[in-house]
Amino acid sequence: MRRDEFLSTLGISLAAVCAGGCLAACGKSDSGEPGGEINPPSNVSFTVNLASQITAVGESLASNGVIVARIATGSTAASFTAVQQACTHEGTSILYTTSKTRFTCPNHGSEFSPSGSVLLGPATKSLKVYNIAIAGNMMTVTG
Repeated sequence: MRRDEFLSTLGISLAAVCAGGCLAACGKSDSGEPGGEINPPSNVSFTVNLASQITAVGESLASNGVIVARIATGSTAASFTAVQQACTHEGTSILYTTSKTRFTCPNHGSEFSPSGSVLLGPATKSLKVYNIAIAGNMMTVTG
């Protein structure tokens, strides 16, 4: 094989590999289709010690596929929110953005309210919300 034929063949092969990898990276969710069903965790049950964790408004923590954020002062259930950590668009782990008081997906920019509602797409389905109960300094998240 001549050098120019080799380089041409190599270039086509690399282009095919790159295109396939790029399409796979952006093309499908865990369910196999963009925007498909992302199954949130079920039978969740864990505790958070409020004396030492998420003590300030805007702090959050993730556990068991759920992200819990403190959205207000005080130690009542209404001071917190707990939603599935996987974005409903493609399953990327969302983050709580204090400055916007919302959950944000770093992958494609979807945004969700503290109650899990979609505020900005490409996600079209709300996040699952988990139950919060507080007794003393202990918060229990279930759902």
